Amino acid sequence: MQTTADHLDLTPPRDRRWGRPFGLALLAHALLIGALTWGVNWRQDGEPAVFEAEVWSRLPQQAAPRAVQPPPPPPEPPRPAPAPTPAPAPAAAPPPPAPTQADIAVAQAKKKAEEEKKAREEEAARKKAAADKAAAEKLAAQKKAEAEKKATAEKERQQKLAEQKREQERQAAETKRLDQLRDDQIKRMMGQAGATGGSQSTGTAQQSSGPTPGYAGRVAARIRPNVVFTDVAPGNPRAEVEVRTTPDGTITSRRLVKSSGNAAWDDAVLRAIDRTATLPKDTTGTVPSSLVIGLRPLD
Repeated sequence: MQTTADHLDLTPPRDRRWGRPFGLALLAHALLIGALTWGVNWRQDGEPAVFEAEVWSRLPQQAAPRAVQPPPPPPEPPRPAPAPTPAPAPAAAPPPPAPTQADIAVAQAKKKAEEEKKAREEEAARKKAAADKAAAEKLAAQKKAEAEKKATAEKERQQKLAEQKREQERQAAETKRLDQLRDDQIKRMMGQAGATGGSQSTGTAQQSSGPTPGYAGRVAARIRPNVVFTDVAPGNPRAEVEVRTTPDGTITSRRLVKSSGNAAWDDAVLRAIDRTATLPKDTTGTVPSSLVIGLRPLD
């Protein structure tokens, strides 16, 4: 075989069949490595370079056939969804440990403490209920006592008022009786005076000079509003005062003829007569020149 290189004899020696091609291959590889190195340096230096190499083989070699690409495998069918895994059954709880002596003692002590606490609470509730009941009974007793006291006081007041009313009625009756006796006495005295005075003063003189039976009450009604007395006079005493007047009823003098035994009441009666100043006329149109007036505090 002949080569295109004019300075290389690539014909292998007859005695060594594979030595020359192997050397040429080494040389080609060395040149290729040098070209690559130089090309890298050239690219680093920025200077372009052209290198060509031809490699001839002593024997023609058949090119290897192109590799046939195998067809792609068919797509795998979709896998079915996995069945849900059942949840594991819960493990059975282990049995509680047997209580120890210490646990039993603690439980008994706790139970005893709770029982004692409950007993104390029940005792406190019982005492409170008893105290409340006693307080309610005491309050009810106080209210009852107050009601009884009030009722007794009201009864005593009513009795006192009734006694005062009876006493006033008795005194009024006594006053009326005394006034009647006094009037009768005055009439007798005036009748005796008329009888001794001659025939001109018989009968008619007694009627014209003496007051009528109701005149004493009219005089007392005139004087009583002027009485000012705030003290207490036990026994309802009677004070008698002699009063002298003019024919028109004007009081000219007054004199205490019988004390009531209570100086304050006597003074109150005298001051009342002074305030009255004049006495009312009788139904006959006259006023006695002298008369005795008796007054009591409760009249």
